[in-house]
Amino acid sequence: MRLLLVEDDTDLSNTLARGFREEGFSVDQAFDGPEGLHVALGGEYDLVILDLMLPGFDGFRLLRDLRGRGHRVPVLFLTASADVEDRIRGLQLGGDDYLAKPFSFEELLARIRAVLRRAAGVAQNHLTWDGLRVEVDAHRVFWQDAEIPLTPKEFHILEALLLQQGKVLSRTRLVMHVYDEAFDSDSNVIDAHVANLRRKLRDASGSAVVETVRGVGFRIPEPPA
Repeated sequence: MRLLLVEDDTDLSNTLARGFREEGFSVDQAFDGPEGLHVALGGEYDLVILDLMLPGFDGFRLLRDLRGRGHRVPVLFLTASADVEDRIRGLQLGGDDYLAKPFSFEELLARIRAVLRRAAGVAQNHLTWDGLRVEVDAHRVFWQDAEIPLTPKEFHILEALLLQQGKVLSRTRLVMHVYDEAFDSDSNVIDAHVANLRRKLRDASGSAVVETVRGVGFRIPEPPA
């Protein structure tokens, strides 16, 4: 899953970005309102984490401009303000959640995952396909009762494909979900990750699960009846 973090406190931003990457997320960073809007409009993100007080213009304006241009990406506000009116205003503008500073990193992670689940229409903390079960927060994957060990990249590729069951994700789109902005999208690394994921799923289930659509990308089909 690909996050955009818009936070002007460089130390906090870098600390959060490092923590998100350790959790397997890809993260791009922006440090003021205009830069945040530009990056958000130019990329494909699963979630924007948005500080309220920013140089240039604030998070309220950034969100208003983003929504005004038709972008429906989920937004989670981070702010030092505990003002209830600010919280209400942010939600009325189209924000999806709100966390006041100071906060615990674990709570922030829990809120991020909850927003991502809601955006994907997934009410529970797991994804399923036939005998496959993915425990999202725990980063664990099972076929029936047997656990399948996946690397963080393999896990997030599987998660992205399961959230779009039946739909083809192009290599470029999959790269954007799994890697940071600096990643070379022409690299064949994504194919290697998918090949490893497919092998592990086949070893556990007897089925490759992930299909290649030649010249287009990859998909997980609708589960068998």
